[in-house]
Amino acid sequence: MRPLLLHLDHFGSFREPVTVDFSDTEYFALVGPTGAGKSTIIDAICFALYGTVPRWGREGAVAHALAPSVSAGKVAMVFESDGRRYGVVRAMVRDAKGAVRTKEARLDELDPAGPLAGAFDAVVKPLAEGENVTPEAQQVTGLEYRFFTQCVVLPQGRFAEFLHAAPRERQDLLVQLLDADVYERIRQRAAREEETAKQSASFARDQLAKLSGATEEAERELAERLAALRRLAETIGADLDLLRAREADIRRAEQERALVAERQSVLAQLRMPAAVPTLASARRAAAESVQTLTDEVAALEADDHEAYEALAALGDRGAPRAALAALDARERMAADAARVRAEAATAAKSLEGLAAELATAEQALDAAERGRERLRDAHAAAHLVNRLAVGESCPVCRHPITELPRHEPPADMRTADRVLAGARERAQRARSACAKAETSASMLARQAAGLESELAALPAPGDRAELEARLAAIAKADQLAAQARNAVRAARAKLDRARGEAEQVERQAESAWRTLEAARDRLLVSGAQDDPPPPLVRDDLHRAWSELLGWRDRAAQAARAALAEREEQLSQAAARLAADRRGLAERLAGHGVTAPRDASPDQLGAAVAGTVARAEGALDRLKEERRRAADLENQVAMKEHEAKVAHELALRLRANAFERWLCAEALAVLVASASDTLRELSEGQYELALSDKTGDIEVIDYGEAGMRRSARTLSGGETFQAALALALALSGAVARGLDSIFLDEGFGTLDPATLDTVATTLERLAAGQDRMIGVVTHVPALAERVPVRFEVRRDAKGSHVRKAGIS
Repeated sequence: MRPLLLHLDHFGSFREPVTVDFSDTEYFALVGPTGAGKSTIIDAICFALYGTVPRWGREGAVAHALAPSVSAGKVAMVFESDGRRYGVVRAMVRDAKGAVRTKEARLDELDPAGPLAGAFDAVVKPLAEGENVTPEAQQVTGLEYRFFTQCVVLPQGRFAEFLHAAPRERQDLLVQLLDADVYERIRQRAAREEETAKQSASFARDQLAKLSGATEEAERELAERLAALRRLAETIGADLDLLRAREADIRRAEQERALVAERQSVLAQLRMPAAVPTLASARRAAAESVQTLTDEVAALEADDHEAYEALAALGDRGAPRAALAALDARERMAADAARVRAEAATAAKSLEGLAAELATAEQALDAAERGRERLRDAHAAAHLVNRLAVGESCPVCRHPITELPRHEPPADMRTADRVLAGARERAQRARSACAKAETSASMLARQAAGLESELAALPAPGDRAELEARLAAIAKADQLAAQARNAVRAARAKLDRARGEAEQVERQAESAWRTLEAARDRLLVSGAQDDPPPPLVRDDLHRAWSELLGWRDRAAQAARAALAEREEQLSQAAARLAADRRGLAERLAGHGVTAPRDASPDQLGAAVAGTVARAEGALDRLKEERRRAADLENQVAMKEHEAKVAHELALRLRANAFERWLCAEALAVLVASASDTLRELSEGQYELALSDKTGDIEVIDYGEAGMRRSARTLSGGETFQAALALALALSGAVARGLDSIFLDEGFGTLDPATLDTVATTLERLAAGQDRMIGVVTHVPALAERVPVRFEVRRDAKGSHVRKAGIS
């Protein structure tokens, strides 16, 4: 992880937006007075990635991200990791209860070719939001938060955590730095592969057991049966042709029998319609009924015409109805005018009383206002007396005051205010009631005058009795005309029914003739050419039907004899077919061919062909099963070998064996590298070594004849040197390359010679490798040797950063 650009907006002591550009910096120092905000910049890097800061004391805490007077803030960082560019943003807000929470968090992959100024606008793909940002940041950087603060960001007071850590904690860090957990994943994958291979071998054995019948002997038997079936298929054609000839004889006999049976059925279905004997008398009665009803309709139509002429002579009823309606409207208007006039007089009389009430209320209001003014003057005078002094001029009369006046305490102003408010409310109600009554009286007077004017403009009224008598005469004539019209309609309906009945009788007669003709035609078609039915004479329907039925009886007797002869012929043809089919079925059964009991020749041929095809398929399947069995035997052997190899690999990579060995070797290399650095820093006095018994890191003190002792016995400055040596070794000696390291304070405990050695070591580390190194220091001698310095200062507006000292 290598930071390129860091933006702080109201984060910690930075109350104004500030951007720190690390893009062209390899080795820098954060310098400034104590409390200026130097460590806050390192905190912002850690907070942007993991959402918390070591100095805040509790992992996951965000309360210190905002100052007490700040309601919102943000941290954004552009950084590189493993050759890719990323952008991370975290925004905080303070809620109504004063608690600080994370409002927004996101992590995106950015375009590495884009400019840093607009890096967040060049998102390649979003990676995580909200609570998922911290886990994704761990994936991107390759380090959990606790290990990030041990080998990348070394905060104040925590330089010695890795130095004093328990062996298990150091192993967890080395597992991440070395990617050693990949071997555990390989072991787990090997265990899964072993189980998968065993399952595949077991499945293959089960499948092989199902193919136990796929033998060479079974294949030979199927081949011999297939050859016999093919010979049968080649010789069965003549037998099938004989069966087809027998079936053709049966079909011809069935057709001849069907023709005779159809003729017999046609003869048996011939029946005289039931209405034929009475159709002649029914036709005469229907004609007489139609004539009688026609005469009755003509008489009633004459009466209807006479009634309508009488009604027309009386004229339209609209005029008398309109006159009566006008008379009713005139009477209603006169009544309304009298009522409105009376209401107007009542309103005018009540207006006089309301005017008197209004005058009384206004007098009371005027008295209340005068009383309140007098009381206010009394209060003003009483208040003024307290400010007067003998010998001074009176502010009212301008004369010198010789004696202070005495006033009795005036009444309470609130009482006068309530009296005045009550008087105002009563006066307002009186004014409102008087205005409402005046408006109502005026409106009623105008309404009465309007109604009287309209009444005077109406025409003179007519005679009500004369108009009602005329309407009664018109109603009587209308009733008589309606009765005549209904009588005509009833007679016409009877006439229509009689005509319909007559037409129905005619249709029955015509249908009976058509039925007779159709029956005779069917008899001709059914084979009566040698004895045709008698011809039709269309003068007497009943006689024509009787002659045809007599001929039918004679023809039916001849048809019964012909049908018996055809039945005997059909029985003999069916017996010959059954004998031939039984012989062929026995032959087919000898070859294992099964077919329906009454199968046709084509079905028998299809059965033979199907049996041949099934035998061919069975032979092909058996051959395929033999090939499959051979493949399964090979597969069982291969999967058992794969399971054995995976089992051996899993045994070799057991976590409590291989991982411990790998981490021990890496720790030995790490301690050896740190020893070289510590020996240089301590001018050869100290080296680091691993305890053979406990696995703790020990110090070899050559100033005490090479005595080995616990690292916890070192002084503050010595502990810083040892911790720095381990931090530098972690930064450069592990398998996973770390692109940056940040050291927060700790240099003030070093003597000048050791400080010079530390500075030289950091310079060499920065110059020799592609790694960013940042230090937070108050020591001028160290800060002056750093090529780039970020000067941090703090004033009433918060912390500020300025880049300086580029060499």
